[in-house]
Amino acid sequence: MKTAFWFRRDLRVYGNEALIEAINEGARDALFFYCKPQWQQHNTASIQIDLLERRLVELGALLSEFGVQLHIIEAGMFTELPERLSAFCEENNISRLFANKEYEVNEIARDNECSKRVSLRCFDGDVIAPPGTVLTGSGEMFKVFTPFKKAWLKLFSDQRFNFQHWPLEKRSTGEFTTPSFFAMTMESQKWPVDDESIVAVVNRFIKDKLTDYQGDRDFPAIKGTSGLSPYLALGIISPKQLLTQIQLDNPEVLERPSQPEFCWVNEIIWREFYRHLIVAFPKLCKGSNFNEKYDAVAWQSVPEVFQLWCEGQTGYPIVDAAMRQLNKTGWMHNRLRMIVASFLTKHLLIDWRQGEAYFMSKLIDGDLASNNGGWQWAASTGCDAQPYFRIFNPITQSEKFDPDGTFIRTYVPELKNVPAKHIHFPHDYLSAFGGQYCAPIVDHKEARARALEAFKV
Repeated sequence: MKTAFWFRRDLRVYGNEALIEAINEGARDALFFYCKPQWQQHNTASIQIDLLERRLVELGALLSEFGVQLHIIEAGMFTELPERLSAFCEENNISRLFANKEYEVNEIARDNECSKRVSLRCFDGDVIAPPGTVLTGSGEMFKVFTPFKKAWLKLFSDQRFNFQHWPLEKRSTGEFTTPSFFAMTMESQKWPVDDESIVAVVNRFIKDKLTDYQGDRDFPAIKGTSGLSPYLALGIISPKQLLTQIQLDNPEVLERPSQPEFCWVNEIIWREFYRHLIVAFPKLCKGSNFNEKYDAVAWQSVPEVFQLWCEGQTGYPIVDAAMRQLNKTGWMHNRLRMIVASFLTKHLLIDWRQGEAYFMSKLIDGDLASNNGGWQWAASTGCDAQPYFRIFNPITQSEKFDPDGTFIRTYVPELKNVPAKHIHFPHDYLSAFGGQYCAPIVDHKEARARALEAFKV
């Protein structure tokens, strides 16, 4: 009987400890189940599916260089997968599978059912700290990020991470046949999928941007972010790999959180926090408010207003530029994600779940745990959420983070000739000097007062 490896959202060879363990146990077969109907039910963006398809082709060719065959099996919904897995294992004389855990409720249910049919050993390859290992003194999950971070750092502050040795030598030039059911639309072509290019992206960020990340990260006109989130979302790289690389140049980064290099590492810890939360509180995967008090908020159901937000036609330039960036590129700057989420949930009083689903349907880096955590933070319904009375003013946010309107002009070209001092809310200027731009769909002061009243539940 043979051993095989089951890929999920861990589409990497190097730094994949579960895969290396399987290889050391003799595995020369790997499999991936293509579940497009299930992904569509989960609102997975077509651009992310395209990135996944392109990476699978690259992964299949890379594995073949080492004598490992990648089998891609069309499985439909997760409920159909155990039967497909059982049939594949029986046909190929496989009795044991290695894999990395996925933490969402549907994925956990899928794995529980599969474990009844074949021996399945799962690793925590998507996180540095496995869920359940960072707990309060009473053994409970933290509900506030800062103490979680302190406990996380206590576990790892004196640890130096390293890469596990890849055990196989190359045997041939890799070839892989693209499955017929792949669409391969090249929506995601801006993001390379070969390891050499991805390593170069990582190195450029660490060498050129990491130190300045703290100062640059909030300005969408500056390329100050890492650009690595799509690769983390599909496990093409892992947080442990990134931390290993950072420690090569900054060995004390975890021991010196006041240093600027730590700022980006803090984002990795936020990512861990949100993953631990969905394991401790599975209701978060099912669209529930973390804070049940806000179940009583009377959200507005106005489809035409929601559509204007989706299209970037709100009359608030920073909101519109952000939404148009999302629709055009499949990505949005993190500061802008906070601004548009606050605008939807507080200015428009539209349920955060609608925004969460729309983001997932568009984002190349869509990830349930982080997306849910971010939306509930903005909506003030979540764990460690923004207090409901802190409502982002889209005009002052625009003035602060896009002061000369460079980002706005990139995605709202009808404002390209508006002077910088007027571009953040240009309606009076346009009335006087002419120009076409949508009227604001809500008054900031009135909307803020309405939100404050709505959240007094």
